[in-house]
Amino acid sequence: MWDTIAQIGIFIFGIAAIILVGRKNKWGFVFGLASQPFWWITAIVNHQWGVVMLNIAYTLSWGYGLYQWFWKEKPKSKTPL
Repeated sequence: MWDTIAQIGIFIFGIAAIILVGRKNKWGFVFGLASQPFWWITAIVNHQWGVVMLNIAYTLSWGYGLYQWFWKEKPKSKTPL
């Protein structure tokens, strides 16, 4: 049952993340990070330790994208006087 729920979550959140990031929409990173618990569940339930290692990299990458789009201060644009 957990694996089925995880597969549905991966499908819904993963596809949404890819589409939104492809459209340069910052919310894609939110959906990408939201998909990670489902990846963790399926990897651990099925003893896929390589995927667990990959999840670490993906989680950090989605988190970095969130930081870049939501919290990092944008440089002030220089306007001519």
